[in-house]
Amino acid sequence: MMKSRLIAASVAMIATTGLLLSGCSAGAADTGEKQLTFMFRGGEDEKAAYTTAIKAFEEANDVKVKIIVTTADDYSTKLKAAIAGKQIPDVFYIGPGDVQAYVNNGIILDITEYVEGSDTLDLDNIWDYGVDSYRFDGSLVGQGAIYALPKDVGPFSFGYNKTMFEAAGIPLPDPDVPLTLDQFVDISKQLTVDLNGDGELDQWGTGLNVQWSLQSFAWSNGADFLNKDRTKVTVDTPEFAEALQWFADLSNVEGITPSTAQAQTLDTYQRWMSGQIAFFPVGPWDVSTYADLDFDYDLIPYPAGKTGESATWVGTLGIAVGSTTEYPELSEKLVEYLSADPTAQQTLVDAGVQIPNLKDTADTWVADSTTQPANKQEFLDIVNDSGRALPANNTYNAEWYDELFTNIQPVLDGTQTAADYLKEAQPKMQAFLDDANAQAGIG
Repeated sequence: MMKSRLIAASVAMIATTGLLLSGCSAGAADTGEKQLTFMFRGGEDEKAAYTTAIKAFEEANDVKVKIIVTTADDYSTKLKAAIAGKQIPDVFYIGPGDVQAYVNNGIILDITEYVEGSDTLDLDNIWDYGVDSYRFDGSLVGQGAIYALPKDVGPFSFGYNKTMFEAAGIPLPDPDVPLTLDQFVDISKQLTVDLNGDGELDQWGTGLNVQWSLQSFAWSNGADFLNKDRTKVTVDTPEFAEALQWFADLSNVEGITPSTAQAQTLDTYQRWMSGQIAFFPVGPWDVSTYADLDFDYDLIPYPAGKTGESATWVGTLGIAVGSTTEYPELSEKLVEYLSADPTAQQTLVDAGVQIPNLKDTADTWVADSTTQPANKQEFLDIVNDSGRALPANNTYNAEWYDELFTNIQPVLDGTQTAADYLKEAQPKMQAFLDDANAQAGIG
């Protein structure tokens, strides 16, 4: 994100967040007790898991950790307000897309020396993708010094409603071999039905969001969003147009998704939750919620385009140390604890909010047949093999990427071809990318 956006918070927001954070510090100053602030976003499950995990850290290190939690929607705004108000938390969540701007603006500390010198941290036992997402060499994210450790890695997997398949007498998909796009459409058509005979469809094959699902089908079709050195937008190719057109045709030609009007009445996530949709994405953050579904579900690879290989993205959140912390070594120790302590990790995994950060813990987790989904191995296969970073994760800001989706609706409505739209979008996206790279000192 741009430097100006880091400080563009309202006075009211700065005051509110500043009071919240300075109030934490005041208690420590009054008592003489060491205190750290840890700011993150999450729901009640995650808050409860962190509260439990942090108690052990407090006792072992004679420190008080003040937890500041926001909703996912509020986090970025409140963190920026805290930064603008010079109230940077000691320890806080960042995303890979924040790394360049936060380093260039002196907001987070380089923790490489601590991480590599730790006697208790085994970097080889943490997912490479998670660690590398927070490396920065001054030019490109993904290499160089370490500025955060992963809170988690989030493989964006593909789920299906097993109960619906069984009721229709359709063989369950292979957990290891991806469906072809034609197979996916054929099965989805069989499962798009009017169950009660009133003339209206009330069950569909799928209902995917273009902003979160297009990546998978573009990549598996041999397309990409950027070239390797991240200087050119590459969406104006036949492979990319073919993937986007196929995606739009799921609704306009194949008729296997809820209509726009039906999606507005009840979004596709809620329809999946109520058992009306056969195929839908599943992330580790969904597992605790999906435990209460009224149907059985499981994971399979994403359908594969003409490369024959499944593809999807892996999200991640990192935990960084604020540059103004009074206790840098203690803050770094908290980051290590939250990212890699086996007991703390188990607490978060048991809460159903993430997969294990530690590879050996993940192997044990996958082998546990008492927890859902049954094919948890698919999560790990994505992290190890088929998963990639979201396209904007490693660029200075996401404006170039967001531009792709700004005026995409006519394609989804069937009034503009994908190829025509991408020819229009590419130069606009390129202008934003050029600006981002200029701010980052690249090119």
